[in-house]
Amino acid sequence: MGYTRYLELVADLTKGKKVVSSGMAREVERCRAALIHARKGEVVALISSGDPGVYGMAGLAIELACAQGITVPIEIIPGVTSANAAAARLGAPLMLDYATISLSDLLVPWEKIRARLEAVAAADLVAALYNARSKKRVSQLEEAAAIFRKYRLGTTPVGIATAVSTGEERIVRSDLDHFLGEEIGMRSIVLVGNRSSKYLDDWFITPRGYRV
Repeated sequence: MGYTRYLELVADLTKGKKVVSSGMAREVERCRAALIHARKGEVVALISSGDPGVYGMAGLAIELACAQGITVPIEIIPGVTSANAAAARLGAPLMLDYATISLSDLLVPWEKIRARLEAVAAADLVAALYNARSKKRVSQLEEAAAIFRKYRLGTTPVGIATAVSTGEERIVRSDLDHFLGEEIGMRSIVLVGNRSSKYLDDWFITPRGYRV
């Protein structure tokens, strides 16, 4: 069970199995259905993107099971987070402390997201921005960029990784002053460097402090 696009990505693993797909914004419905099938004694795989515990379905499935008194064995299988996949394509931007922040304000008020961006920018943490921009949400990324510019130079490296490990993968290396002009969508992860981040031979690097 899962979002249609994610199930397509694991089609080689689902041959011969019952597949139930659904569209965007139906997460609660998907999790509830998965739990109902599991309660019937079926073995259910609830598919999320990246790691199910990082902006995925793991937490919601546990919350629903407890709220509805559904007692079934739940196993959470870790995956590769979108931030780590993007980092591996760009170089080693997450070598030091970093934070992940979703810019989607569907579930979290923008005021709270803005406060988190301010704290992360001021603390000089590398930032991995999820749900950076959609057709309807443009101003959030622009405001996030303005917040980071208050604390970091315009030359600060910014990497954009879209649809990593698919045929549509696109990797862009830019900086804080220019990255907003790049193509960024819901399948993109934006990595904003800290004050020590830099490009070395086209690799996006955040030094950890080793003597070299």
